[in-house]
Amino acid sequence: MAMSVEPITLEGAHIRLAPLSMAHHAQLCEIGLDERLWRSTTIQLQTSEDMFKYIQTALQNQAEGNALPFVIIEKDSDKLVGTTRYHSINRAHRRLEIGFTWIAVEWQRTRVNTEAKYLMLKHAFEQRRCVRVEFKADSSNQQSSRALIRIGAKQEGVLRKYMVSDHKGARDLALFSIIDTEWPEVKANLERKLTS
Repeated sequence: MAMSVEPITLEGAHIRLAPLSMAHHAQLCEIGLDERLWRSTTIQLQTSEDMFKYIQTALQNQAEGNALPFVIIEKDSDKLVGTTRYHSINRAHRRLEIGFTWIAVEWQRTRVNTEAKYLMLKHAFEQRRCVRVEFKADSSNQQSSRALIRIGAKQEGVLRKYMVSDHKGARDLALFSIIDTEWPEVKANLERKLTS
């Protein structure tokens, strides 16, 4: 099964997912150090150094073969509006997780997140031949949970005290997934959302 983690670009009608690099540091700081982004998350990026480490870790995980990070670029303006990634890539069991997604406040509740998920799911199921794509959200983050259900993910349960956050302590995470047999229906639903 083709499950390489070579950088790729995924192109949609409204956005482009381009490989993350250190060259994006300044642009990500410009949009990503807004404290409103981190109120309901298990991580917090507050400084330029935090962002540098965030990018560095993503690229290190890519080098180790278990992540593929992207920046989200809005095509009309050519503006960088967020970031997302494949991670926890497991070739043997043909699964991966989509996460570390954050989008600048002014671009939230637009088509950006829907199209990013669409492009990543399409690539995961149709090119990488995944049988399962997972998502996790802090169980108290209702906005993220609602967004995942809206795209067609099924909640499977809550992983209790799954992650220890520097600023929130031990956190429960809600686990969601989409499996290959559900993809055609999820795909059709996302395509309707993107064209309506």
